[in-house]
Amino acid sequence: MKKASKLIAFFLCYVMLGTIIACSSGTDVDIVDPGVDSEEQPLITPSNLTLSVDIVGASSSSPYGDGSGIVNFVSNATDAVSYGFIINNNAEQKSPTGTYQYVFDDTEGIENHEIKVIAYSSTDKTIDIKKTTLVAYYIGDFPFWADEFFENGAPNPRNWNYNLGAGGWGNNELQTYTNSPENVFVEDGLLKIRAKSDGAGGYTSARIKSENLFEFTYGTVEVRAKLPASKGTWPAIWMLGANFDSVGWPTCGEIDIMEQKGWDKDRVLATCHWSNSGDYAGYGLETAVDNSSNNFHVYKLEWIEGGSIRASVDNKEYFVMTTNNSMPFKSDFFFILNVAMGGNLGGDIDASFVDDTMEIDYIRVYQ
Repeated sequence: MKKASKLIAFFLCYVMLGTIIACSSGTDVDIVDPGVDSEEQPLITPSNLTLSVDIVGASSSSPYGDGSGIVNFVSNATDAVSYGFIINNNAEQKSPTGTYQYVFDDTEGIENHEIKVIAYSSTDKTIDIKKTTLVAYYIGDFPFWADEFFENGAPNPRNWNYNLGAGGWGNNELQTYTNSPENVFVEDGLLKIRAKSDGAGGYTSARIKSENLFEFTYGTVEVRAKLPASKGTWPAIWMLGANFDSVGWPTCGEIDIMEQKGWDKDRVLATCHWSNSGDYAGYGLETAVDNSSNNFHVYKLEWIEGGSIRASVDNKEYFVMTTNNSMPFKSDFFFILNVAMGGNLGGDIDASFVDDTMEIDYIRVYQ
C-alpha cells in the first residue's frame, strides 16, 4: 500500500466534465484539448522551386523541337513531397516525383504555351511557378522553312524586309507601301497587312518580301490566309525569281500562288509569268472560293522539279502548268506578300473605304 500511495501522489490525475487534468510532480498542471497533440507540428512551406523544360528534338537549327510536340518537364523544390502541373490552364496533373511529359498536339505549328507548377509540402502548404515556352507540332513532315507569326510586333526581320514607296508598281496601283505598324504587324499569331485610307484621297499599305533572306528552288508551299472584303483591294501571295535585280521582269519569272481581283471576292487566281524568247508569256486560271474574306483557306503551290507547277485551295487543285528548261522556273525564288489598292486587278475603290486587312496564319515550305 505504501508503494501504491507514492505512485498516486506522484502522478495524480482527475477526469472532470470531459476535461483531462494532468499533474506532474504533484504541482504543475496542464490542460490539454482532447484529440490535439501536446506539441503541434510546424507548417512546412516548400521553397526554391525550379522548373526545367526539355523540348524533344530541340537544337540550334530547330529551337522549338522536332515537330512531335513532346516536352519533358522536371521540377524540384526544397521540402516538397509532390507536384502538380497545369498546362494552358487545363486540369492539374499530379506528380509525386516532379517529372511530367506532355504532348502539345492541339494546334499545328509553333505555339506559345503556359506551364504552371505547384509544389506541395507534407502539410499541404504550396508555392508555384509559371513559365511560357514555344513548341513546334506538325502533322507529318516538318517544314523545310516556315513563318508561324507567333511573335507580336513587326514581322520577323530574319525572314522579311520591305518594298517601300508609291509609283504604281507597274500596275497603276494607288497605294504607298510603308513599314509602319499601322500597315503591317503580327498580332495573336497572325500576320496582318492592312490597307488604309489616308483621309486625303490616298492610301497606304505594306508589301513584305523574303528577298536575300529566304530563297528556294522547288517544293510545296502552304499559306493559310483570310482575304480583305472591300471593293478595290488587291491581295497577293506570290513569288519572284531571285535574279530579278539583274535580269528584270518577266525574265526572272513570277509565280502567283494567290491573287484576288478587287471586284470579285468570290474567286482567286493562280498565274505564272515569264519571258519567251524576249516576249512576255503568261498562263493563269481562277477558281471559286467560298467566304474568302470571312474564313481562312489554305492556298497551296506544288513546284515540281522538271515537271509542273500546280495550285490548289483547301487541297482542291485547279491550276496545272507544265514547265521546261527554257522557262525560268528552275532557280531560286523569294516570297512577296502585299495588299494593293486599285490598279489593273484592284479596279475601282469603294468611295467609303477606310481600311481592310489580309491576315496570314502561317506560310510553310516543304521539300
